[in-house]
Amino acid sequence: MVHNSSSGSSFKRFGFGAAAAVGVAGALVALSVSGTAGATSGGTAVKARPTIVLEHGAFADASSWNDVIKRLQKAGYPVVAPANPLRGPASDAGYLRSVLDRIEGPVVLVGHSYGGTVISDAATGYEGKVKALVYIAAFLPEAGETSLGLSNKFPGSTLGDAIEAVPYTLTGGTSGTDIYIKRDKFRGQFAADVPRSQAALMAATQRPIAAAALEEKSTKAAWKTIPSWSLITTQDYNIPPAAQRFMSQRANAHTTEIKASHAVSASHPDAVTRIIQQAATTTR
Repeated sequence: MVHNSSSGSSFKRFGFGAAAAVGVAGALVALSVSGTAGATSGGTAVKARPTIVLEHGAFADASSWNDVIKRLQKAGYPVVAPANPLRGPASDAGYLRSVLDRIEGPVVLVGHSYGGTVISDAATGYEGKVKALVYIAAFLPEAGETSLGLSNKFPGSTLGDAIEAVPYTLTGGTSGTDIYIKRDKFRGQFAADVPRSQAALMAATQRPIAAAALEEKSTKAAWKTIPSWSLITTQDYNIPPAAQRFMSQRANAHTTEIKASHAVSASHPDAVTRIIQQAATTTR
């Protein structure tokens, strides 16, 4: 049912555990992507459809958008779903901007979970190109805020009890900690309304987020200058619904609520596609 309305032990302290949030699909990025060519209808030029760029969040990969991509492509939209490095808002936004630079024409930028933090940074300065921002069960941070802090702002997340922190050391001595959701808790925590077999695949292919990314402060908030849409998931155990509402209202986003888990792009692809198309058609 859908109805409309106008983030070790240190991680246990934020309901969101250590994982800002989630999801997106395989790297389908070509060196240059352009929208549907401008056609004519009765001698009148028809604007090109914007390219839809889908940014996944933590504990997911680009394939989490697959069912949404199928629907958007069927509707005639060019779609790009790049891999999100999940290393930190600033560096991840820089990577996403390199994707945007290769796309010709207008863009609708969509972020799921932590991907919302990334698109909020990446779109700043691209106001002429990025026509709309769409937040899917996502963070809409203000400058100076962190995923950890926003997750702690309201009760409701159980992610802290579901995560596993895995230290790593890279060649050259650089070290850090990656955060995963434990496989035996993945479905209940992240994708409770996704079929068990599909959730098992998602758990096996989840991509971790750097723990440091969850405490890195955002520096930009593109939702202040670009029209925004938000899909709030009311059965979300990663980002509390109250936190999603707070951020969406603050951003004056066009908001829709749906009874769904955090993995809404997998469980309710029609609803996700619908709000993306609303943003795309309203801002053309």
